Amino acid sequence: MTNKPQAWIIEADITKLQAAMESGSICSADIVQAYLERIHQYDSTINSLLEINPEAITIAKALDQERKEQGSRGRLHGIPILLKDNIDTQDKLHTSAGSIALASSFAAADAFVAAKLRTAGAVILGKTNMTEWSNFMSSQMPAGYSSRGGLVLNPYGPGELFISGSSSGSAAAVAANLGTAALGTETAGSIVGPASQNCLVGIKPTVGLISRSGIIPISSSQDTPGPLARTVTDAAIILGALTGVDAKDTATLESGNHSYTDYTPFLDASFLQHARIGIPRHYYKHLDEGRLAIMEAAITTLRDAGATIMDPVVLHVEENNWNNDAITYEFKKGLNQYLAQLASSAPIHSLQQLIDFNNSHAEIALKYGQDTLMNSEENKLTEAAYLKKKHAYMQLSLTQGIDYVLDTHSLDALMLPGDVDGMYIAARLGYPLVAVPAGYSSVGTVDSDGDPTCGPFGAVFSGRAFSEPLLIKIAYGFEQATHHRFPPQLKNQHDIHGQAGLTTWKS
Repeated sequence: MTNKPQAWIIEADITKLQAAMESGSICSADIVQAYLERIHQYDSTINSLLEINPEAITIAKALDQERKEQGSRGRLHGIPILLKDNIDTQDKLHTSAGSIALASSFAAADAFVAAKLRTAGAVILGKTNMTEWSNFMSSQMPAGYSSRGGLVLNPYGPGELFISGSSSGSAAAVAANLGTAALGTETAGSIVGPASQNCLVGIKPTVGLISRSGIIPISSSQDTPGPLARTVTDAAIILGALTGVDAKDTATLESGNHSYTDYTPFLDASFLQHARIGIPRHYYKHLDEGRLAIMEAAITTLRDAGATIMDPVVLHVEENNWNNDAITYEFKKGLNQYLAQLASSAPIHSLQQLIDFNNSHAEIALKYGQDTLMNSEENKLTEAAYLKKKHAYMQLSLTQGIDYVLDTHSLDALMLPGDVDGMYIAARLGYPLVAVPAGYSSVGTVDSDGDPTCGPFGAVFSGRAFSEPLLIKIAYGFEQATHHRFPPQLKNQHDIHGQAGLTTWKS
């Protein structure tokens, strides 16, 4: 390693950073400083961050001293991690879900995952920009936009390539080497989508594997936090640090016999020789020439590594149009509960007050409207009707979805293209997904939503509940056989004019 921060921090992984800190060649404070320098130089190009933790250097120095006196806490000791702005932290960082309504709101306590990271010795480096209210505000809002932070841009082609998903800031920042890794959250595609579009690994865990307490919610049946990282190894390390039963989140009570505090033993590239993987071709039909070529190459890679490929397989629910009434019901209930417990100084304490606040600040708050928020407030679904709909969704997915096709063909996993279309069945069931870089398309086409399809693209592996160990084995084997990850070429902010977000560290 050299004394030039940007020379050694680019693509530095957790294992290498730990080895360097243990040898004494660098310390956590050096790592934090290197990322801060990169953020100040490059983030105006992509607008991925809302705030930098003003205590990050102080925390890193304390952890360096602790390492000298007591030794390391483990793999995350001194490692800077970024958090999506819907994750509570009891510090000098705000938690706003990207909304100007909560731009001055401080959480009273750490979210479960934030507390787990601190216990593991991680440095919470800052909060990332995101699609406001996790893309549950407006049907017209583009991915990555928030009234508080502006629009997140894809670092591989700012203003030209699609960013995807509500964890867009977390993905863009990690892809651009502005932090070692980040936490995102997913309801349907918001971790694996941005990972796929930003040449990253993303793990969307089984709902209940990681607690959601202290996270601004959308859906109690689908929400989960998870890691975004540059390698499967880093994502697996972070995943293990986050698991655990939490009395504040009853979904975690089911994870006791299914969770691990260390997922690195599952980094087994040789498993591909024994893997059985299905290809649900329905989710490949819409792909343009460039992305289809990437997925066909991924299938060939798996087959060449010894995997048995079942192509095609059919999920009988793949043609279903999912009704969102149940999710809308969960959002209204969950958000009202979260807002009600905020400090009295917060300007909003209910969904209706949020809508009223936005109307009162329409010039800033309602660039894309708030029809989704209003539809949620107007939702008249009763508890009994909600439970009936939820049960119907679950039964259909279970009897005709992922479990059905895996059992029918004795498969370990399915491989999906890295856009959101194929993620909804797993989302309805709360099942895990792992995204891995699969290639880069230079074909400049546009999809049915008007989004460009060129740029990085990922493969997403899908399995049954609590199959993270199996999916990590497959994802790691694929990663080691391909090594598609590469960093973007960023422009220094001094060469960019007119592209700046509302990031606290600039003020």
